[in-house]
Amino acid sequence: MKMLILLGMILSLLTIIWMRASHAADVPSVGQSAPDFALTDQYGKLQKLSDFHGKWLVLYFYPKDGTPHCTTEACQFRDDIFKIRALGAEVVGVSVDDQDSHAEFAAKHGLPFPLLADKGGLMAGRYGSITDLLVIKFAKRNTFIIDPLGKIAKVYVSVDAARNPAQVVVDLAALQAAHR
Repeated sequence: MKMLILLGMILSLLTIIWMRASHAADVPSVGQSAPDFALTDQYGKLQKLSDFHGKWLVLYFYPKDGTPHCTTEACQFRDDIFKIRALGAEVVGVSVDDQDSHAEFAAKHGLPFPLLADKGGLMAGRYGSITDLLVIKFAKRNTFIIDPLGKIAKVYVSVDAARNPAQVVVDLAALQAAHR
């Protein structure tokens, strides 16, 4: 009997954790205004959505500095940065890691773009890109292309870390051709 009660309590706790993790804000849709942000990057510089007005912005969320898939994705964006910038776009990465972690990660891998420290996960939450497991929060691997007017132009949910940066380059070119 005690074992059944304990099992019931464990299942209830797991259900609560799952419901909380899956109950994030909705992912913004294409055509909506991008949720505003103002966070510091790996150098302590405040980065705001308005700083990118007039440019295309690739905003990608990732779970954790230094982990294998996150490193792969960041390095792919690094390797494609000239193609992305040639298309008039900038790249910004976001995770719940702190500024020091971002600084170490960026330096180790030569990342030439800002990594925003979203310690509380508030920004990730606004973009429907947070997993909250009560004791730990991490960003979901989602990417957004934001147009020069601050509107969501493309949404990628649960991306493949190795393939997403190349797809972003292709889609940026197509989006720009459609906006001409």
